[in-house]
Amino acid sequence: MEYILNIETATKNCSVALAKGGKTIVCKEIAEEGYSHAERLHVFIEAIIKEAGITLNDLSAIAVSQGPGSYTGLRIGVSAAKGLCYALDIPLIAVDTLQALASQVTISSGLIIPMIDARRMEVYSAVFAPNLERKREVLAEIITENSFEDLQETLYFVGDCAEKCKSVLTKENYVFLDKIVHPSAKEMSAISFDKFKKRDTVDVAYFEPYYLKDFMITTSKK
Repeated sequence: MEYILNIETATKNCSVALAKGGKTIVCKEIAEEGYSHAERLHVFIEAIIKEAGITLNDLSAIAVSQGPGSYTGLRIGVSAAKGLCYALDIPLIAVDTLQALASQVTISSGLIIPMIDARRMEVYSAVFAPNLERKREVLAEIITENSFEDLQETLYFVGDCAEKCKSVLTKENYVFLDKIVHPSAKEMSAISFDKFKKRDTVDVAYFEPYYLKDFMITTSKK
């Protein structure tokens, strides 16, 4: 049965999970303010492989969170994933970060709105149905009291933006699930396995994370 290593570094959570047949069997993660991804990621990978009693050569694919999210975090995760794929000659799978975050919610009706902090009142967000069908594309948007007002269903908000958005998003059909804060590699397992079975992979040489918005570069006026 296929082993897939899942890597999630799009937010403060540095998360690695090993999945067998789409089920997470080992996971190591830590969410720190200082973004310790560069120091933690390869340590977690080595520890997981050892704990599972396999070798890197037993892996069938590497899955990486593609964003949106932290520029530095995404670069670290994607670089590590690409390096492993090159060395092991195995495929690379890209997983939508917001979809993985939304997959932590179990509901039968309503809509799921995963949000990732993009500083100030800006967030990266999308809208998903309970079955994780995307209902609206990913946007970088500034949250106001009028955000999502066109959606009449019960809206379940998850992510690391809850505290700053609660004071603005106050309609009766808005529900904040405070315990779901960061995307995790654990939730990538089923998604990456489904992509693996469909051979839905990306080009290791040319794949780039989905940053959504570029850095603003300014030059001094002369």
